[in-house]
Amino acid sequence: MKILVVEDEKKVASFIKRGLEEENFTVDIAANGEEGLYMAESNHYDLILMDIMLPKKDGLTVIKELRSKEVTTPVLCLTAKDSVEDIVAGLDSGSDDYLTKPFAFAELLARVKALVRRGAKDRGAEIYFADLRLDPVTHKVWRADKEIDLTAKEYGLLEYFMRNPNQVLTRTMIAEHVWDYTFDSFTNIIDVYVNYLRKKIDKDYSKKLIHTIRGVGYVLKED
Repeated sequence: MKILVVEDEKKVASFIKRGLEEENFTVDIAANGEEGLYMAESNHYDLILMDIMLPKKDGLTVIKELRSKEVTTPVLCLTAKDSVEDIVAGLDSGSDDYLTKPFAFAELLARVKALVRRGAKDRGAEIYFADLRLDPVTHKVWRADKEIDLTAKEYGLLEYFMRNPNQVLTRTMIAEHVWDYTFDSFTNIIDVYVNYLRKKIDKDYSKKLIHTIRGVGYVLKED
């Protein structure tokens, strides 16, 4: 699961990013409204955490512009304002929930999981491909009804494959989605993790699902 945090306070952004990554989320940071708008339009995110008071473009304006462009990613507003009028304004702009600063990380995490769970249900909670089954809520994976134990990065990689079956995914695409936009896609770490995943997903099965496209990337497909 990939989350965009649009927050100009570096300490707050770092606090959120560290906590969410410990919960196995992939996190990108945008430091102002214009950067947040660009990143939200340019990448797929499962959730956006949007501060309201942002430089260059305020959070409510960013949310309205995203909704006008049919970006339906769930948005959780982070605001220092807690009046009824401010809350209503946030929800009317197209946000899905709000959280008033200062907040405990446990409360933020509960809101994040609730929105991610709601989004997963909207997409159909479990994802299937061939005899693979993945539950995005519990982060469990099975092949031929046998549960497979994956690390957080292996799970993120497999989920990206399963949400884009039969599509060639370049190393850059994988790096931006499973790691973050600052990741150096020219290292071999992606190949290493694909190899780890293959050993768990394909090694004991005659039908191989993860295939290499030389010079390009990888694809999840049936032989």
